[in-house]
Amino acid sequence: MTLRPFWRLALAALTAFSAIPAHAAQDTLRTILTSRFRAELETIGADFNGVFGAQAIDLTDGTAIGVNTGLVLPQGSAIKVAILLELFRRADQKADYLGERLPVTDAVRTAGSGIIQRFGNGTSELALQDLAVLMIVLSDNTATNMLIDEVGMDAVNRGLDAIGMPKTRLRRKMIRPEASVRGEENVSTPAEAAGIMARLGKCDLPLSAGSCKRMREILEIPKGGPVRAPVPSSIRMAFKPGGIEGVTTVWALVDLPGRPYALSVMTTYGGDGGEAVRRASAAAYEYFSRLAGATPYGTRVPVR
Repeated sequence: MTLRPFWRLALAALTAFSAIPAHAAQDTLRTILTSRFRAELETIGADFNGVFGAQAIDLTDGTAIGVNTGLVLPQGSAIKVAILLELFRRADQKADYLGERLPVTDAVRTAGSGIIQRFGNGTSELALQDLAVLMIVLSDNTATNMLIDEVGMDAVNRGLDAIGMPKTRLRRKMIRPEASVRGEENVSTPAEAAGIMARLGKCDLPLSAGSCKRMREILEIPKGGPVRAPVPSSIRMAFKPGGIEGVTTVWALVDLPGRPYALSVMTTYGGDGGEAVRRASAAAYEYFSRLAGATPYGTRVPVR
């Protein structure tokens, strides 16, 4: 009889302990992992001979980890994601819009990356959706400039404002050095670029589900690059790299099972930007892989 109060107290204590949310333990342990990941990004930035910024966003809970996340940096071809977004926004407003064709002529021909510049004058017409594929997969500059003419630079920027990305700006067409000299650079921040990719991952954009899916599929068409190298080929990635003299960038969405994440990496003022991107991608994959499928205490228990 004298033991009953003790057992009541013990039972009450056990009940109270079991009621402690699992995320409280996870928060404590995860803080250590997150600090380590952020420190790795800081080390990459310190090692880079130039300016480095990066942002990773956990699509599971929205946690963001990065360095120099608010810096406004040049984007190179990564800005083409914003053009793609506006194209699909318009496609939702007009039936069969992506099937409309534009002629390829000398007047639209643009140097730099891509294949359309090799086409004959007036010998081909390409659908808007095909131009989008060429813009993203081959980073075709002629296709890009044709799409900028189609949707309008101001419309791209209004669309970015509408989703809360005021520092991401399309200010010039591709291969316009005179505009770059005037400071008319295409820019974004690590935070905004990763934010756009995170919203694409959740289809939290002013797009229909179908357009969101198709936009992501185009960005997932296989291509190489330093952001892709550390991630197993079995894992889907939607990404667009960019590079101009002294600048390397990437906007990425990594469909890691159990822990999808968005990642943006940006470098400027020279240095080995490709290596910085590769290291940041490897660090992000290692961090999110540790979280994927783990219990709140970091253990991995096989499900039977």
